[in-house]
Amino acid sequence: MTHFLASHETASRLSERGRAAYPPIPVEAERDAVSESRAGRLCLSLSSTMESVGKVEAAADKLAGEAGLTEDDRFHVTMAVREAAINAVLHGNEYDPAKQIRVSLENTGKALIFTVADQGKGLDSEKLPEPLAPENLLRGTGRGIFLIRSFMDEVHFRQLHPGTELTLIKHLAPAGDKL
Repeated sequence: MTHFLASHETASRLSERGRAAYPPIPVEAERDAVSESRAGRLCLSLSSTMESVGKVEAAADKLAGEAGLTEDDRFHVTMAVREAAINAVLHGNEYDPAKQIRVSLENTGKALIFTVADQGKGLDSEKLPEPLAPENLLRGTGRGIFLIRSFMDEVHFRQLHPGTELTLIKHLAPAGDKL
């Protein structure tokens, strides 16, 4: 089923002249750098902006909701993916408009898998400061990876040269195990 969007201006013309005169614009025509490579998977290539972080967060929330996660689990997944996207834009690409973040969101039926990659200088996850160490407790930053690891079932780092790829996995409970 194809979904359609119409701009505010187009919607006004539709109401004035009738729907047949101005057919709706397919959603696919309005997407930038989006490819749905297979059912259940969405791939995005976005600019290094906070607006892009919002798009990634919304897509993760939608996928988590469609997967039937509890409200708490849905919040945790969405927050973890948001933190990964913020890290890619802010720390990885340093808001460089020439660099993109690549995001993949997938429901395999057994797990939700989110991959976020940047084009930055790379990150050694073993050298991250411990956010619970006394000297770091009052710092305003440095808790993103800690939160991601707390909220997700699996977290994997991969160096891309340039960049870092972060894969976040949330296992789905079999249908009989859900309360």
